[in-house]
Amino acid sequence: MPLLIYALKRIAQAIPLVLVIIAINFALIHAAPGDPVDILLGQGEADPQVVAQLRADFGLDQPLPVQLARYYAKVLSLDLGQSFRYREPVIELIASRLPATLLLMGAALVVSTLVAVALGVVAAHRPYSALDNGVTTLALAGYSMPVFWLGQLLLIAFALKLDWFPAQGMVSIRAPTEGFGRVLDVAHHLVLPALTYSLYHLALIFRLTRAKMQDVLAQDYIQTARAKGLSEAQVIFGHALRNALLPIVTVLGLNFGFMLAGSVLTETVFAWPGTGRLLYEAILARDYPLLMGLFVCLSTMVVLVNVLTDIAYALIDPRVVYR
Repeated sequence: MPLLIYALKRIAQAIPLVLVIIAINFALIHAAPGDPVDILLGQGEADPQVVAQLRADFGLDQPLPVQLARYYAKVLSLDLGQSFRYREPVIELIASRLPATLLLMGAALVVSTLVAVALGVVAAHRPYSALDNGVTTLALAGYSMPVFWLGQLLLIAFALKLDWFPAQGMVSIRAPTEGFGRVLDVAHHLVLPALTYSLYHLALIFRLTRAKMQDVLAQDYIQTARAKGLSEAQVIFGHALRNALLPIVTVLGLNFGFMLAGSVLTETVFAWPGTGRLLYEAILARDYPLLMGLFVCLSTMVVLVNVLTDIAYALIDPRVVYR
């Protein structure tokens, strides 16, 4: 019951947060320069009646408070409007692109977390060894590289020069449309963008794991566990790693938001057909409904993941529930 009450409190706190985020995004998008009607009509002078009719059709002729109130009503009914550019429901556009982004993020997050935690445990167990110094140097280099620049370097090296991986897209034109061949083709296209996506987060989680493991391994109860005759594997994984996981879980929740933001750069570099590239196209077209829909969905996902992170934190350390 305490855990259930704690989870319900976190969910209740998240609802007004999402509503505030919608209002802020709405104001920022409408404050940006550019008019979607002018972009739709293209260059040259247009008939004022046509311009007025388009603005009325899109609801842009109403005051901003009225537009915001109408948008809140649509969001509550799960209607995110219709895209100016694609002339399709926004929710259908997002639903068609979201699986590609989740596939890319999931692969990058799983790989970076598993590799970083493993390297962090080994480096903390053997501090200042050749392995520790080498991995730490590579981690600092990966952490300092901008995502778009790293993606271009990997693209030039492994796609253009060595021709080991495809340069762009998610599938090949001549690839099988179903079955195991389709899975292999998508995995082949996934390697470079997932590697670009994961290196920054791998470096961050590695540094955090190493520092926390070193701190935990110096505690008295670790020495007591060793004195009782437990094997080194039992001490590391049964005692030290579990206590070191708490800040790592928190960082994973924060990383989800950073990865969603970074998807715009990564997906644009590799032409990955996800929500990041869709967001880039919507910005260029000043597609207000699509921009708002993407921001609402992505912001809600970030808030939801942070709520789940708090709940996972409470499951690992039940003392959090009573604070």
